[in-house]
Amino acid sequence: MDMAKGLLGRTAGAAVAAAVLLALAGCRGGEGADEGKHDGAAVIAPGRPGEKARTLSPDEASRRRPDDSPNAADRAYVQHMIEHHRQALAMSALVPTRASAEPVKRLAERISAAQQPEISAMQKWLARHPAPSTGAGGHDHGAMPGMASEQQLAELAGARGAEFDRLFLRLMTAHHEGAVKMAGEVLAGGNNGAVEEMANEVVATQSAEIHRMRAMG
Repeated sequence: MDMAKGLLGRTAGAAVAAAVLLALAGCRGGEGADEGKHDGAAVIAPGRPGEKARTLSPDEASRRRPDDSPNAADRAYVQHMIEHHRQALAMSALVPTRASAEPVKRLAERISAAQQPEISAMQKWLARHPAPSTGAGGHDHGAMPGMASEQQLAELAGARGAEFDRLFLRLMTAHHEGAVKMAGEVLAGGNNGAVEEMANEVVATQSAEIHRMRAMG
């Protein structure tokens, strides 16, 4: 008997729930029919402090979304930073067979582990946002801040032990400082949200490594 009552109670509850859902669906359908412009779910837009949130249609939300189309500063930053990172990886690749200090070896490992995935992410970004064809020549990568010269790279490759450690830290510190400067420039002049995130990551990561390298030196 108790089981029968329980089944009846659950059946009644399910019926009530179904009726409520149907009523809600009907209301939503009616609203959509009246307005004739809501093809998807409504978007809740948070209000300013002290103001109520607003309900926007998908079309309204799309129109109100800020335009973060990449500009020339965004593209130049990504293109240059790929080359900048590649040089850091080349310098770090010399460390295992030439460095003597364990902290320098661990630093080079961290740099490689961080910057190789960043290169991949930036390459994917460029593929999604190809630059307009202008017929301009190649980029002057040597003019980027912090880049080591060919002579400096040759000196680094020829050094060993403590001399290598000292030269690596000096060159990599300057390299990181150049990357932070480039990131600051695109944060001031760029427009794309994804590039802004990448630049902020460079500032945070490489600023911390600059302090670490200065402490090692």
